[in-house]
Amino acid sequence: MSHEARTGSTPPPGTAGEVFGAFLKLGLTSFGGPIAHLGYFRDELVVRRKWLSDAAYADLVALCQFLPGPASSQVGFALGMMRAGWGGALAAFVAFTLPSALVLLVFAMTAANIAGPVGTGALNGLKIVAVAIIAQAVWGMAKNLCPDRERASIALLAVVVLAFAPGAFGMVAAIGLGALAGLAIGRGEAAAGGEAVAMPVSRLVAVGSLATFFALLVLLPLLAGQAQTLAVIDSFFRAGALVFGGGHVVLPLLQAEVVATGWVSADDFLAGYGAAQAVPGPLFTFAAYLGAVLGPAPNGLAGAALALMAIFLPGFLLLVGVLPFWERFRAMARAQSLMQGANAAVVGILGAALYSPVFSSAVTDLRDFTLALACFVLLMAWKAQPWAVVIIAAAGGVGLALIA
Repeated sequence: MSHEARTGSTPPPGTAGEVFGAFLKLGLTSFGGPIAHLGYFRDELVVRRKWLSDAAYADLVALCQFLPGPASSQVGFALGMMRAGWGGALAAFVAFTLPSALVLLVFAMTAANIAGPVGTGALNGLKIVAVAIIAQAVWGMAKNLCPDRERASIALLAVVVLAFAPGAFGMVAAIGLGALAGLAIGRGEAAAGGEAVAMPVSRLVAVGSLATFFALLVLLPLLAGQAQTLAVIDSFFRAGALVFGGGHVVLPLLQAEVVATGWVSADDFLAGYGAAQAVPGPLFTFAAYLGAVLGPAPNGLAGAALALMAIFLPGFLLLVGVLPFWERFRAMARAQSLMQGANAAVVGILGAALYSPVFSSAVTDLRDFTLALACFVLLMAWKAQPWAVVIIAAAGGVGLALIA
């Protein structure tokens, strides 16, 4: 980043209200996952509104894809900050997140009242479509992140680790081993410097943000036993801190935190994940649904707000923490090698989640498998939009229930 990015001497050129309006439009219309979101952002903010150049936008995208966390939300946060300072960053986050979070909260509060073959069939369809969506994510990520036999082997190593050490510990171990393997392979190349973007983040604020991130990552597990509220914050914060490689990776992390602990049933978890595919905005708003349906309190509206805050916070703390140092860090080939290995391990983690809990919980017979396969073909061969496939799967689930 430029000198202005470190001192904050450049005044923000827009207003928080302007940022809120732009991102509310994006939050209502951005379907299709983080990669699609980045395309919507470019069209609206680079091409139409001309807030920044393509080169500067590419630099921000590279930074946020490098970090753990929800890449599209991090890019939005950074764009809001660039345009209108800290108020703009908050406005971008709230406007982009609120529409899908509210829809999923309403779904969480009403899903328990759904009964009869139509309602239960639709919920079963939502569980089945998750199989197709995760399979598509694994396929796409494997092509991009495991392009050679060494990184494919790292992905396999991650599956082996999870086979013998399931849960959050196994995932951390798999990512750590993958990063070390990537460093040993040494395929990373120093990135060329991009166009500087002014950000009102000083080095002092950045260091404080990083210190807060690591303090919470260490202290929350130690405090989680003191109160259920702290346990919920710890679980969602840890999930948000370990998401490398895309929003779908949050699925196994959250499953380990809320299903394995008995807070949310496997059926409710998959139904909510399927519903999350049909709404615009960041996939991380799945946390609002989970927070609302938690068995122990806090749940409902309070649980949803707590889960959302906790899962987004680590990604934003890391983003703020590296903004002044990004240009120097991205020029390190070893850093690129570490991330290549970690991202390959993430493919393995997501592949393991495709089997359990997704496939094993959703597909109980050949008819379920046929519906899942049909959804996969629609996504991969017909290039159908995920929200449309979700609707088709829900209708298919109703059909299967009625003919049972």
